[in-house]
Amino acid sequence: MVKNFTGKPPIIIAHRGASGYRPEHTLVAYELAIALGADYIEPDLVSTKDGVLIARHENEISETTDVATHAEFAHRQTTKIIDGESKTGWFSEDFTLAELKRLRVKERIPQLRSQNTAYDGLLEIPTLQEIIDLAKSKSAEINRAIGIYLETKHPTYFKSIGLALETPLLATLTANGYQGANAPVFIQSFEVSNLQDLSTKTDFPLVQLLNNSGKPDDFVVSGNERTYADLATASGLKEIAKYAQAVGIHKNLLVPRDSNGKLRRRGAACRQTLPTSLVTDAHAAGLLVHVWTFRNEDYFLPLDFQGNPQGEYELFFSLGVDGVFSDYPDTAFAVNEKLRLKLSGLTP
Repeated sequence: MVKNFTGKPPIIIAHRGASGYRPEHTLVAYELAIALGADYIEPDLVSTKDGVLIARHENEISETTDVATHAEFAHRQTTKIIDGESKTGWFSEDFTLAELKRLRVKERIPQLRSQNTAYDGLLEIPTLQEIIDLAKSKSAEINRAIGIYLETKHPTYFKSIGLALETPLLATLTANGYQGANAPVFIQSFEVSNLQDLSTKTDFPLVQLLNNSGKPDDFVVSGNERTYADLATASGLKEIAKYAQAVGIHKNLLVPRDSNGKLRRRGAACRQTLPTSLVTDAHAAGLLVHVWTFRNEDYFLPLDFQGNPQGEYELFFSLGVDGVFSDYPDTAFAVNEKLRLKLSGLTP
C-alpha cells in the first residue's frame, strides 16, 4: 500500500450528502451521511436572486425540484448559456430565497434510485446556513467534528451577473466561527481564478477540481489554452500548489478505463491495474488527493467491480489517496475502518 499524504486513513466526503439513500443536497441526506460515518458533508453552492447561498448541484433547478409544476413560476422558464452550454429551464438566480422555499425537492436520477422518490415533494432546498447549523449541532451531539466541503458552482458565470459566490461564502463561514487552515472546511472549484483569488483572502484549505476531460470555464472565457490534463501533470500540480492545498480528481485520472469500461491493466498477464503517477506527483507538490465519485450502482462501477463497490474503494485506498467522495458513505466507512485497523496493527 502506498502511504498517503497524511499517514491516516482517507477522509470520507459525503457527496451531496448520503445521496444514494436520500435526494441529494437535502438536510436529511446530510444528516444520514453523518450517521453513516462521513467526515465531511459536501454542498454545491449556487446563489438566489437576493444573494443567499443554497445547495443545488446546478443553478438550473428543474431536474431536482418541482418548479415546473408551479404555474405561478411558468413565466420564469428561460434559456441561458452556462459554462458554454445552452440550458433551458428555471434558474436559482431568478428566484428569491422565499420563492425557492415554496418548491420541493425530487430525486435527480429516479431511474437508478427509485427508492429515493419516496421523498419527492417532501423536502426543501437548504441554505448554506441551515447546513452549517446541522453540522454544528450534530458535531456537538456525537462529539465528533463534522466538516463541510463546499463547492462554488459556475463562479465565473455568477460573478458576471453580479452574484459572486465567494464574498457571501467567506462572510457566512466567518460569522459561524470558522477560521484558519485547521478549520473543518474545504472550498473546491472546477475553475482556477476564483481559487487563486480566495487564496489571498482566506486560510481555509482550497481544492482544485480536475476533470478527466475539458478545461476550466474561466480558461475558456480568458482564452487560456490549458486543459485539465495540463493541470494534472507534475508541473501543473506544482502550479496548483501555489494557491491550493488539495486536488479533487476524477477517478479515471488515477486509474484509467479502457473503451469497454474495464480498468486498464499492465504486465504479461494483465493482472495489475495501471495507475497513473498523479498521487505521487501531487504528494510531491505538497497536495492532498481526494477522488470522486464512488457509487454502489453497477451503472457507475468499472466492469472489474460489478457488484463489488468495496473492491473499488480498496483499490483506490491502496494507491495512497487522502479522501474519497462517496454517495454511499456507509460503504466507504466500512472499507475505511478495515484500513484503519490494519494501519493501527489491530488486524493481520
